[in-house]
Order: sequence, then C-alpha cells, then structure tokens
Amino acid sequence: MGFLWAFIVPMVSVGSFIVLSNAGLFQIGHIDVPYPIYAILGMAFWQLFSMGLIASTNSLVNAGSMITKINFSKKSLVIASVGQSVISFAVQFVLVCALFIYFHKMPGPAIVLVPLLMLPIVMLTLGLGFILSLLNGIMRDTGSLITLLMTFLMFLTPILYVRPESGLLATLTAFNPIYYLISSMRELILTGTISEPIGFALSVGLSLAVFAISLIIFHLTETRVAERI
Repeated sequence: MGFLWAFIVPMVSVGSFIVLSNAGLFQIGHIDVPYPIYAILGMAFWQLFSMGLIASTNSLVNAGSMITKINFSKKSLVIASVGQSVISFAVQFVLVCALFIYFHKMPGPAIVLVPLLMLPIVMLTLGLGFILSLLNGIMRDTGSLITLLMTFLMFLTPILYVRPESGLLATLTAFNPIYYLISSMRELILTGTISEPIGFALSVGLSLAVFAISLIIFHLTETRVAERI
C-alpha cells in the first residue's frame, strides 16, 4: 500500500488543482508542457522534501523505546527517515516517466542526472530534519506543527502553478529556497535550462550550510536530547 500511496497522493493533489482551474477558481498560468507532467514532476520533488521533513522530525520520538535501550548514533534515524522519502520519490518518478511516454514528450538530457539533481533538496531536508527532530524531542507538538506547515506551504510555493509576477505571493516566493530548488530541477528536466540561476545557486548554498551547521548541532546535543525522550 505504501508504493500505491506514493502514486495516489500526487495524483489527487494535481487533480484538485485541475478541477479548481477548470472551475475558474484558480489560475495555473501558461505552461509550455502538458500540465500533468509539469505538476506531477513538481509534486514528486515537493514530497521528497515535505515527506522527508515530517518523517525526520518525528524520527527520534517514534524510536523512543529503542533509543533508551540501545546506544547508537541517532543520526541514522534521521537519515533513514529521509531515505524513505527518497524511495517514494523514485516510485513517483516512474509515474513521471510514464507521463512523458503517454504525452509523447521528450525530456531534457538532465533527466539522467536526477540522482544528482535531488541532492540539494535532500541536504536541506536532512539539515532541517536534524534540528527539528531535536526540537520535537523537547516539545512534542513540533511534529504536528510541521505537518500543518507543510500543507500550508505547498499552496504558497509555486509548484503546481506558475510563479506570479506581482503581489504578496510573488514577494514571498522570491525568498523561498524550496521554490528555487524544485523549479530549477523541473526546468532542467523539461527544458535543459534554469531561468533563475542566481536564486538556485543561493538556495543550493543555503542547503549545504543548513546541513553542515545542523549536523554539528545534532552531534553535540543528540545524547542530552535522547535522555528526555
């Protein structure tokens, strides 16, 4: 059921946006490729981030009984939880490939670099996951808040629709690193180009910095936090 769920969630999300757009309640914007390819590909990257972040945030608390009985590196729990989202991403990418075939659309050559392209998102997810898992060990509501935040953030991040050119959402998007990471990865696969290279480069740098700093903090504090779980 887990693999099937990896297909169902993005299809339901994308289907909802299509219904809203057809009803005139939401404007997706102009897209040069078939919308299902554009949207499912974006959702695959988004869920790589959101599912990994939610799972890693809860990883220490969910393994509470094992942590108290066995002495091992707690980093492995966070890494394994993000690894599950990587597997789900691989399953969803099969759907993306099927859509390319169905719509007779040829992807860009960067599609063979997907394992490399997803690394910045994985690094950002791990970095945030290290910190949030510690915080969740101290304040147990953190996991629920992150789950709620991911749902809200999905609608604020132009993943299933084109980035607006003006307004509050356009301003928020300009400072949203996950937008640049997902949008740039999608563009590389679809067209072989990146339209916002500066934003992408800064977001990659931020991802690496968050990962490095969070890893150090986690290493220094994991034992003390584990005692409180």
